[in-house]
Amino acid sequence: MLQRKPAEDRKTDIVEALLRLADQIGPDRLTTNDIAREVGVTQAAIFRHFPTKAELWSAVGEVIAVRLAEAWQQALAANTTPKDRLRALIAAQLRQIEATPALPAILHSREINVDNVILRERFRGLMMQYQAHLVANLEGMIADGSMTPDVRPQDAAVLLTSLVQGIAIRWSLGSRGFALQPEGLRLLDVQLALFAYGERQR
Repeated sequence: MLQRKPAEDRKTDIVEALLRLADQIGPDRLTTNDIAREVGVTQAAIFRHFPTKAELWSAVGEVIAVRLAEAWQQALAANTTPKDRLRALIAAQLRQIEATPALPAILHSREINVDNVILRERFRGLMMQYQAHLVANLEGMIADGSMTPDVRPQDAAVLLTSLVQGIAIRWSLGSRGFALQPEGLRLLDVQLALFAYGERQR
């Protein structure tokens, strides 16, 4: 007989099961029946904790948002120079993807883009926050001379975000056959070296 758990513990189990299955099945194909089987409860039990699928996805989104925000704050607090903080922010994002491989797919799934406006806006705000952290430290790199002023920090932040997304896709499509964080940081250093040289230094 399945041991009865406190409601909050069961909710945590359900959210973690969704995150695992979203990686295995895909967030758009995932059903509450899949989650119920993974947790070992009935589908009705899922709906007792989350009356709608939208509420379940909102809970998942909140867990992801908290984990990302905490990882970013730790990265910023643990480093002193703008360049080190920037590298730490990218490393933190890569670690979060390693810990939750479904993260990129969830961020770009139908659940986010069409079906759940609240969740979409939550992630949009979160990613704007991440971009702001990147821009602030890129501006700091220009100020301390470690980056050329010929590159707009906003453009550089978009390039770095795309670098993270690209390496995550390659990692996923390649059956995760390489270490994500070291490879991502290696490519980041290539990009930062390019940022260090502007038109006036050519």
